[in-house]
Amino acid sequence: MRLETKVALITGGGTGVGAATARLFVREGAQVVVTGRRPEPLAAVAQEVGGVAVAGDTSDPAHVDAAVAAAVSHYGGIDVLVACAGGGFGGTIGEIDDQHWLSTFDTNLNGPRMMARAALPVMLERGGGSIVLVASVNGMAAAPGSAAYDVSKAALIAMARSLAVDYGPQGIRANALCPGWIATPMGDSAMDELGEARHLTRQEAYALATADVPLGRAGTAEEIADCCLFLASDESRYVTGTTLVADGGGLAVELTSTAFSTT
Repeated sequence: MRLETKVALITGGGTGVGAATARLFVREGAQVVVTGRRPEPLAAVAQEVGGVAVAGDTSDPAHVDAAVAAAVSHYGGIDVLVACAGGGFGGTIGEIDDQHWLSTFDTNLNGPRMMARAALPVMLERGGGSIVLVASVNGMAAAPGSAAYDVSKAALIAMARSLAVDYGPQGIRANALCPGWIATPMGDSAMDELGEARHLTRQEAYALATADVPLGRAGTAEEIADCCLFLASDESRYVTGTTLVADGGGLAVELTSTAFSTT
């Protein structure tokens, strides 16, 4: 088992990628603490995997301290931090108001920052560990009307590099993971909006959104959890400060040339 004796703290652990990661990590021998805003799904995941649930918002310092304290009190420390919690509001730079801009940054950037800051001393006591920041391909290429989300995810990628440089000498690895479209509740919500606008079913919307993706489909939460496992485990022990893209090849496509495709 690749995470035997390891303790993992997973934010956004009630649904989607976070929940899939918790399930996979436990199968690989880890003990897990999951956090999230909604107590009910979070408690269900914790009960399913035999872990600990700490409900709350990662942008709340009191919750961050409580989550880290729970990992220490129940399992003795933290070896892996996976920051999956994310979200945000749409709008261009000229459209989005300050409240929605700051709220997006609180969720996507400030929450992971505070969680990493609180977890680092505990991880260092155990000789190091791995931090996985779940960003997005939006941090590498902009989407229309998604300024706050795009910029916050780009900053999250930069934060992984900063953590790697500052704490690598002390045994901490930090990497960013950038999924493309993933069939999760968050992805489903976006597809439902697209479907309503284009008069499509959810599956038709996913097909449209991934029409130019080389693998021709959205990913699954379990596939992104596999990436989290690689970055959390000793299999990636010489990998730090980098960005793993898991988007079915979407960013590899030079979009202005797709008209020349014969397939």
